[in-house]
Amino acid sequence: MSAVLRVSNDRDALDVELIHDFLTRQSSWARGIARATVETSLRHSLCFGGYLDEAGGARQVAFARVISDYATFANLVDVFVLPAYRGRGYSKALLRAIDAHPQLQGLRRFTLATADAHGLYAQFGFTAPLKPQTLMERYVPDLYRRPPAAAE
Repeated sequence: MSAVLRVSNDRDALDVELIHDFLTRQSSWARGIARATVETSLRHSLCFGGYLDEAGGARQVAFARVISDYATFANLVDVFVLPAYRGRGYSKALLRAIDAHPQLQGLRRFTLATADAHGLYAQFGFTAPLKPQTLMERYVPDLYRRPPAAAE
């Protein structure tokens, strides 16, 4: 039986080193991201840390963040469960907490991008865009792995 994942929005409880390490080394979407960039993103997002309470304190094993105006739109990003803790329902617990958060109710549009977790997100009402022809993006997939631009 898996331990219960406790989800918190306490930004001070986040293990920033763990989040940065996962994103920069293990994620497929943010490899090479600078720690300062991660810190800025955390300050400007509604963050969800997933913790297991253990002897000696809580251990963060999951994370997600939402970028939102809290009135009409939100975008779910940087969702992960550490590999050693996958397959225990922790991603669903994290998404249930996000789905129930009072500041994320009544939004007209809630978006996300995923390469391989469509089935998980479908359980929470996410679908392919109804009108994909109306959506556009500027996407730079390898931005964090590029050398810094030379100063002009």
